Amino acid sequence: MSNKRRSYEAGHKRKYLVVIDDTEECDRAVFWAAKRAGRTKSQIVMLRVIETADRNQQWLGVADIMQAEALEAAHVILKKFAARAQKIAGTEPDLVIREGNTSDEIVKLIDEDADIGILVLAAGTGKEGPGPLITNLAKTVATFPIPVAIVPGQLNDEDLEAMA
Repeated sequence: MSNKRRSYEAGHKRKYLVVIDDTEECDRAVFWAAKRAGRTKSQIVMLRVIETADRNQQWLGVADIMQAEALEAAHVILKKFAARAQKIAGTEPDLVIREGNTSDEIVKLIDEDADIGILVLAAGTGKEGPGPLITNLAKTVATFPIPVAIVPGQLNDEDLEAMA
């Protein structure tokens, strides 16, 4: 894995990577990343990962239908958050849909795009902890190729704007 980031070289632009999932706090990560991107004239990359574990146990026709439905749902949620980010930052985010394990796909995308400089996640506010993605990434964060910004999920727009 190449750890060299290129976001400040000629022809490159720093990017904030935000993982788009179905959690309530996802909007907090989008808001903070969009504010930061707008203020630093950076770009946002939104990643939606479609988990494939359930499909592997289905009949081929059923698996194809499940894939098509998951892709459509991914496009819908990405467009929703892209519109929010564009309203905040004034820039159109890059939208990426991948299939597989979320943690693996995050690392692969970072490795493929040397302009991605920060991974932005939001922590859950429930009793079960910060969320499965943060919990899983915490195990490997010491070897992660870029900084990870964890946005507290309970902060409102005004609080996040003050920190962005």
